[in-house]
Amino acid sequence: MSQSDTHAEHGDTVLGALRPEARVEPESGIISIFNYGRDREGLIPLWVGQGDMPTPKFIYDTTVQSLAAGETFYTYQRGIPEVRQALADYHEGLYRRPFDVENLFVTASGMQAMQIAIQAIAGAGDEVVLSSPAWTNYPAPLRLAGVRPREVPMTFSNGRWNLDLDRFFGAVNERTRAIFVNTPSNPLGTVMSADEMLAIRDFCRERGIWLVADEVYSRFYFGPGSSEGALPPSFLDICDPEERFLAVNTFSKNWAMTGWRVGWLMAPKSMGQVIENLIQYNTSGVAQFMQRACVTALQEGDHFIAQQVAQAREGRDIVCQALRTVPGVQFEEPEGAFYLFFSVDGSGDTEQFARRMVDEIAVGVAPGTAFGPGGEGFMRLCFARSADSLREAVGRMTEWLPSQSR
Repeated sequence: MSQSDTHAEHGDTVLGALRPEARVEPESGIISIFNYGRDREGLIPLWVGQGDMPTPKFIYDTTVQSLAAGETFYTYQRGIPEVRQALADYHEGLYRRPFDVENLFVTASGMQAMQIAIQAIAGAGDEVVLSSPAWTNYPAPLRLAGVRPREVPMTFSNGRWNLDLDRFFGAVNERTRAIFVNTPSNPLGTVMSADEMLAIRDFCRERGIWLVADEVYSRFYFGPGSSEGALPPSFLDICDPEERFLAVNTFSKNWAMTGWRVGWLMAPKSMGQVIENLIQYNTSGVAQFMQRACVTALQEGDHFIAQQVAQAREGRDIVCQALRTVPGVQFEEPEGAFYLFFSVDGSGDTEQFARRMVDEIAVGVAPGTAFGPGGEGFMRLCFARSADSLREAVGRMTEWLPSQSR
C-alpha cells in the first residue's frame, strides 16, 4: 500500500470517529469562493462583510499603549469595567434610555456572542426558527450544537423581499426554543418594520420562547427619509432587558475591527453567572489590551462611524444605479447594512457563477446558496468600499452580465 493510500485510510478512520454534526457540516459558501479567488491578480473583493478602511489609528493606539503598560494578563470574564460602562453609555446615547452594565458582556467576537446564546438556550433535539436567506453563521452553529434550524424561506416578488409572519410563526412547535431575527439584514439589506417587531416580540412572550436579535448593522441605515445618524426600528426599544431576550453585536462593522474578533452580548442580569461561565469555558475572556481599544472606539468613534456610513450610502447608490441598467438583473434596493442581494436571469448554479466572475472579470461576490434555501439564484455583493473601487467593479459587471442573462 502506498503512503498516500495509507494516509487516505487513516483519514477515513479519523473522520469516521468524529461527531456526525461536525463531520457533515459543509464549508461556508462565502469562505469557499473567498479561498478560490483570494490570490487572483487584480481582483476586486466584494464577497465578505467588511469594508476597505483599516482600523483607525486613534483606536489602535490605545492597544499599543495598553501593551506597553503590560496589560497582558488574564482579566474579567464579563469584560473590563471600563468597556462595559462604555457599552452602557453608548446604548444610552443611541436609544435615549438607561442601560445597565450588568446586562452587558464582552465576547471574543459577535460570532462568539451568538455561540454563547445558543449554548445557553438550546441543545440537542431543540429547534430554532429563522428566516432565509440568512447569514450562514446562524444555521451552522445551531446544527453543530445538535439544534435543528427551521429556515422559513422569504419570497421575492415585484422587486421586494417579503416575510410571511403567519408562515414564520407556523414553523414554531413544542421543540422550538427561540426565534432568531437579523435586522438590518445580512444578506438582504432589508429592515424589519416596527409593527413586525412588535408582532414577533408578543408572539415570543405569549409562548415563552427566546427572542435572539442581531442588529449588528443598525448604524448602517438608509431608509426613506432617514437623516444622518438615524436608527432603524430596534428590539432594544420594545423589549424588557430582563425578559427572554438576547441581543448580539460586534465591534467589527462600525469601527472597521473585523480582524480584532471582539463583540458583546446583551442578556438578562439573572444570566450573569451563566454567561461568565460560558465565556470562561470557551475562551477565558477577551484580551485586556484589545478591550482598551474598544473603549476608545465607543467613546470617540462616532465621527468614524459617520464616515463609514456615508461611504456605504454612496456605495449603495453606485452599485444600484449601475446594475439597474442591466437587463435580467433584479434586486431590492437596500435600506440598511452594506450588501446588495441580486439575481441574474439564467445564472444557474450561483456558486459556479461566482467562480466564473472571479475567472472572467476578477470580481468577487458571494453565492446566494451560502445563505440558505431562500438564497438560491442570488448573489451577495458588499458595497462598503471606496467609490473608485466600486465603479471599477460594476463597470466590469455591466459589460459582462448582459452576455450571461437569457
